[in-house]
Amino acid sequence: MTPRGRILAGLVSVVGLCALAAGAHAVDTNAKGNGSYPLQAEGQMPPRQAWSFHGPLGGFDQEQLQRGFKVYHDVCSTCHSLNLVAFRDLADAGGPGFSEAQVKALAATYQVEDGPNDSGQMFKRPGRPSDHFPPPFPNPEAAKAVFGAAPPDMSDLAKARSFPRPFPLFIFDAFTEYQEQGPDYIVAILNGFTHPDDPNWNEYFPGHHIAMPKPLNDGQVQYTDGAPQTVQQYSRDVAAFLYWAAEPKLDERKALGFRVVIFLIVFAVLLYFTKKRIWSGVTGH
Repeated sequence: MTPRGRILAGLVSVVGLCALAAGAHAVDTNAKGNGSYPLQAEGQMPPRQAWSFHGPLGGFDQEQLQRGFKVYHDVCSTCHSLNLVAFRDLADAGGPGFSEAQVKALAATYQVEDGPNDSGQMFKRPGRPSDHFPPPFPNPEAAKAVFGAAPPDMSDLAKARSFPRPFPLFIFDAFTEYQEQGPDYIVAILNGFTHPDDPNWNEYFPGHHIAMPKPLNDGQVQYTDGAPQTVQQYSRDVAAFLYWAAEPKLDERKALGFRVVIFLIVFAVLLYFTKKRIWSGVTGH
């Protein structure tokens, strides 16, 4: 094959791969499994937010995580569980950064089921740092009796919820390491109640009708650090907290990844000079 023919064949292959990727993505937008929803067809695309934890060098904002936990504690925990998070996790490095005394005091405000005791009965006791956050309802059926549907657990909500990005944005996302669809979606949902006459109408939820009525209003949660007490700020803070809850080792993972990349670069340089030294006598260079 001539050089021109090889170039043309390569271009055809690239175009074909792009078409296949776009087709696969189009199929994915018509599927509602795995937490993805066809928002282009049924609602607006959630606006992209700027997050401190975006990118290979990004990390969590400790003050934002503390505000986000307050929003969850004061508002979201009334209906939503956080089953995979223990009280002591709030004191881990890379997280909200609460002290051990704060964690212990917080845990003691909860009543946790324990047992059985010597009589074979379950009982309630004050929480301990090693306990997980107790759910607001004893079982999903009890939640359904109140809301008609069990509110989802928020432990991994920010990773489980996503939305498809149209071609060619999803290709660019691979190079920009855009992985924050979940927090973007949460912020959009919490700001999507735009019909005052219908508290369940949501601009970004598929079908525009969500079981959860508008949960947040300006001034509802009191901040002590001077941050704006608005729905927009509340939604960003709680979305960041939920992303940490879903991936609490994010900062540690990124730091490890950075060290591995540096090691591989140094290792590649050493291999290059080793190869050059070994083969220089054979090649004559």
